[in-house]
Amino acid sequence: MILSVEPDVEVVGEAADGAQALEQVRSLRPDVVLMDVQMPVMDGIEATRRIVAEDLARVLVLTTFDDDAYVDDALRAGASGFLLKNSDADRLVDAVRTVAQGHALLAPEVTRRVIERMVSGERPVADVRPAGATSDRRLGQLTPREREVLVLVGQGLSNAEIAGELFLGEATVKTHVSNVLSKLHLRDRVQAVVFYHRSLT
Repeated sequence: MILSVEPDVEVVGEAADGAQALEQVRSLRPDVVLMDVQMPVMDGIEATRRIVAEDLARVLVLTTFDDDAYVDDALRAGASGFLLKNSDADRLVDAVRTVAQGHALLAPEVTRRVIERMVSGERPVADVRPAGATSDRRLGQLTPREREVLVLVGQGLSNAEIAGELFLGEATVKTHVSNVLSKLHLRDRVQAVVFYHRSLT
């Protein structure tokens, strides 16, 4: 109901479990899948893993404060965003739009939980460091400007906000972000946030 009244959002399907979701995504090819975690037959984590593996759509996962393990599993499965189930309607719609535009999104509350676990010594399951590579070595590949962009991405700024902060055009910022992700072997901005808080804070 919340999404269908938005003029720029079309709800093309609904599913009762992960298996149905996967089947519908394969046939309907939506831009974004809003995925619950706990479902019968196939849970949302496995459905996310298969959707991402087949490059069918971007997945926005619904989570709760107590679902730390689910957040880690969903990161590993390739989810593009995490939204709390108690989020208001505006935040839900904004999150869907953000993920549809190709950006990654972490609810601030979820980000805090991930960072707290890193600071306390608990390593998130979704480690962004490839075997045999160190964070410092990869950071050395970045230009000073790319390092600045990484810091701002890590602090949760959008491309538009980074452009304003660094007095650059959004297209230039987008190029820098792409270069950062490529050089650091990161999949998306979610992993960039994790990398930043692990390596630069």
